[in-house]
Amino acid sequence: MTTTLTPYLSFDGTTREAFAFYEKALDAKIQAMMSYADMPTPPAGSAAESCGGQPAPSGDGIMHASLVLPGGALLFAGDMPPGTPFDGIKGVMLTLEYDSVEQAETAFAALAEGGQITMPLAPSFWAKTFGMLTDRFGVSWAVNGEAIPLPS
Repeated sequence: MTTTLTPYLSFDGTTREAFAFYEKALDAKIQAMMSYADMPTPPAGSAAESCGGQPAPSGDGIMHASLVLPGGALLFAGDMPPGTPFDGIKGVMLTLEYDSVEQAETAFAALAEGGQITMPLAPSFWAKTFGMLTDRFGVSWAVNGEAIPLPS
């Protein structure tokens, strides 16, 4: 059995801007960017049609976005539907693992642009470099460069 875990982030109307930033910062590629206006009409009686009793969202807010990182990892996101409360992204951190310190330094610096470094890059017992930050969109990241084998 194969299991894939893909983070799905919710933004308050900034998915398009965030994914353009991540595409550049992480040398990634946007695979999909579908607005609410692009959504097909859902079949009668479907879960998508009911939207929890609310009218289906419309407009240029992003319903679904997909980003593929080098190596194949995916990140999904979408804007909260209009009128839905947004309390920010809490209780989760995305972790990036790089083969080299240099790759980690490049990604860390790019993600930190306009954000807040919470732990500068420094050696750790599990990687030659490790740091944490919250980017300008409120997403928390941990960045590792060049793993150090842990004792078994």
